[in-house]
Amino acid sequence: MSASRSYLDWNATAPLLPAAREACCRALDTLGNPSSIHAEGRAARAIVEDARAAVAALVGGEAENVVFTSGATEAANALITQGLAGCCGRDLPRGLPVLVGATEHAAVLAAAGEAERLPVDANGLIRQDILEQRLKAIGPALVAIQLANNETGVVQDIASLARLVHAHGGAIVVDAVQGPGRIALDIAALGADALMLSAHKFGGPKGVGAIVFADSRTRLASAAILGGGQERGQRGGTENVPGIAGMGAAARAVKAEFDAHTLNQLRDGFENRLKALAPDVRIAGEGVARLPNTTLFAIPGITAEKALIAFDLAGVAVSSGSACSSGKVKASHVLEAMGAADGVKAGAIRLSLGRTTVAHEIDQALDVIERLVARRVARNSASDDTFAASAA
Repeated sequence: MSASRSYLDWNATAPLLPAAREACCRALDTLGNPSSIHAEGRAARAIVEDARAAVAALVGGEAENVVFTSGATEAANALITQGLAGCCGRDLPRGLPVLVGATEHAAVLAAAGEAERLPVDANGLIRQDILEQRLKAIGPALVAIQLANNETGVVQDIASLARLVHAHGGAIVVDAVQGPGRIALDIAALGADALMLSAHKFGGPKGVGAIVFADSRTRLASAAILGGGQERGQRGGTENVPGIAGMGAAARAVKAEFDAHTLNQLRDGFENRLKALAPDVRIAGEGVARLPNTTLFAIPGITAEKALIAFDLAGVAVSSGSACSSGKVKASHVLEAMGAADGVKAGAIRLSLGRTTVAHEIDQALDVIERLVARRVARNSASDDTFAASAA
């Protein structure tokens, strides 16, 4: 970012890593089609397979279980609409009922259509008691639950949820998009049958993502895209070699440079100072595990629309929640599901930090908040004076 602007919207997209940029450029100069058997084709295939290994290693998986996609939205659509086969050491029935968390990303909710939404508590955690009740009632199900929410940063106990789903003969697919570079990822420890990833969330290029299956037997029940049999026959079409190369390079970089501690210190420092400026601030999910880089907060009497304008004019990039909803500031479905008060829903602002965030950028954001709070105080004081005058 330029010296005059601070980028605090990493959950929307992360800046492209130099290693990813270099990998993309090298791949653009590679002539062959990865499906060709000549030397040029083999060179392109080597790039794809090298990246596949890097993406697998990022989540503790195996390269043979990675299927590249155009992003996490495609991955979600494929997993939810096509379903899984050969999962959990056995074949799943076709057409399983689908259950999705009420706070899932819009892509998952859209793919699930009219599927049943699983409620969350006031902190945004899935109600495991209700999930168990539903599984007892309907039997095996395909369950889609985020590892970490893109708006609040709240981290779900996927391992416990997965045990519950598997105990009832079902499968669980997990949106792990916000995890890389922020929390450690291990698909086996999570117990997920498949993970969804998006390269641009952790420093890779936009337009490429992946599904990572838990084992070599697990697969889509039918191909996401019919074509020439690429990607284990799961997604036809010539691979996006430059995008895949960039995703692989970014995966290696964030795994090698993982530093949640620094992010956590910056986030906690911001929140402590925020509370000092506005003691009545509400921070979503504050009492439970969250991503170390994410704060979703609301200050009573300050609307998100006005706050976003103030931040942007001051050179600070933040969000009112999901990037898919920005530009049309509206109440967050995540906060709605958490039972947040109207004032919180109307005023929610998200700051999300990243590997290059520095203290000065936090200071710049807090300066904006201080001015917003001062205006609120002045406005309230003027209203009190007007009321007193009219009463007299």
